[in-house]
Amino acid sequence: MKAIVYTKYGAADVLHLEEIAQPVPADDEIRIRVHAVEATKGDCEMRSFKFAVKWFWLPLRAALGITRPRNPVLGGYFAGEVDAVGKDVVKFKPGDAVFGTTRLRFGAYAEYLCLPASYTIVPKPHNLSFEEAAAVPLGGLNALHFMRRASIHNGEKVLINGAGGSIGTFAVQIAKTMGAEVTVVDSSIKLEMLRRIGADHCIDYKREDFSKSGQTYDVIFNMVAGSSYSASVKSLNPGGRYLMGNPRLADMLRAVVTTRFSDKTAIFAFAGETEDELQALKDMIEAGKLEPVVDGIFAPELAAEAHRRVETEQRLGIVVIRLA
Repeated sequence: MKAIVYTKYGAADVLHLEEIAQPVPADDEIRIRVHAVEATKGDCEMRSFKFAVKWFWLPLRAALGITRPRNPVLGGYFAGEVDAVGKDVVKFKPGDAVFGTTRLRFGAYAEYLCLPASYTIVPKPHNLSFEEAAAVPLGGLNALHFMRRASIHNGEKVLINGAGGSIGTFAVQIAKTMGAEVTVVDSSIKLEMLRRIGADHCIDYKREDFSKSGQTYDVIFNMVAGSSYSASVKSLNPGGRYLMGNPRLADMLRAVVTTRFSDKTAIFAFAGETEDELQALKDMIEAGKLEPVVDGIFAPELAAEAHRRVETEQRLGIVVIRLA
């Protein structure tokens, strides 16, 4: 089978197509014919081994490969069709259209993928294409996790910093379903798209520092690594919640102090990416409450170009690679 592989760390051009062995499902696994996969910022960071959050470096280097990648096939969020099932699998059958996450097994940049049937995999929303469905799990699962942790009430003011990426675009929509008044912060080229999906107020970070405007919020969801922790917390109303999608180690320690010794709460718990959460996203999509925002769809031979598109931060939503 064909797969997009990388055998060394480096720039996007290390990605190339290669023939590799087609996997055989174990007794508790399903084999999926991958139709589409999201090209994520995480994929780009693992490929280059340059991480926005520096404390990830050492544990990931040990886990993923010190001198070269142990697993040459990236890809954690996919949509496809069940092709074969192991003898112990009763949950799925060949022909089922599904979408989900590979957890830390990766491997979705390939024509076929084997995963345990117990993983976070559910039927694809009937009103999405495979390409659109592949754009849901990463952003949707993380956004749903954080918006639920924020316990947003109707009428509360929510600010999302770095709203134009995979997670941010879903966070905007989910916050709106909870009744929030949503302010987004991102580059000017993304603001029209963010208005279209529900943002009430837009801030171009190159022209205005939201933390110096005097405006305060009930919830701030920060996706921008390196943002000022203290400035964000000061921009919260009493009882406000600060959620960090890309926390630095120092900010995680400060979050404990903020939560314990003030009337504000700082949260950095990582998403569990559960089956129940993905099913909830499917239901919301089929009810017309959410939609993935797809920036572009790339052929496998253009995987390097897809990664460059992600890395420029000029994308208007989510970048997808079509494999079938």
